[in-house]
Amino acid sequence: MNEATLLWVEEKKAQGIVAPNLDRLARELVVQEAALAQCWKHGGRAFMADQGEILPDDPEDPMRTAMRQMMGVFAQLDRGMTAAKLRRGRRIKGEKGQYAYGAPPYGWQAHKNELTEEEMEQAGRARARQLRDEDELSFREIAAVLEAEGIRPKRGERWHPETVRRMLANPTGKPPTLYPRQRTA
Repeated sequence: MNEATLLWVEEKKAQGIVAPNLDRLARELVVQEAALAQCWKHGGRAFMADQGEILPDDPEDPMRTAMRQMMGVFAQLDRGMTAAKLRRGRRIKGEKGQYAYGAPPYGWQAHKNELTEEEMEQAGRARARQLRDEDELSFREIAAVLEAEGIRPKRGERWHPETVRRMLANPTGKPPTLYPRQRTA
């Protein structure tokens, strides 16, 4: 749920909220209920493409509230089950000694499920470290030097000071091993 949308409803810049379905509105019951309550509090209406208008609570029809909240509970459960499945998959992959952590950081590449050094990027890391340690340049200045020297970031066209800061925050650049390879006796 985009907070700006609710702000627009509050400021009367929008008449309500629209979402494909309740679980796209929010994947947690408490967030779903808070968003709907805020919308209704300010006179807004809520529409879901798969159900039409979601009507405010009615003391004469408690089943309306219960069914909406049950849908929210199952959306939250689905999100939790998906996250657990992904964590389990990463753990299993990590226990096998394979790289299981998403896009590799600058200076590294995932090759055949293993993290290996990327030569050009390692040189860029070393140059950034040198500029920071020896020349005591700011992250913004380091970004400018890297660009001027033709050293490209992993993504995008330009270096940003925050990207340089994150890169230099970890001396090796290698992500921590969350799931070390288990040895059998």
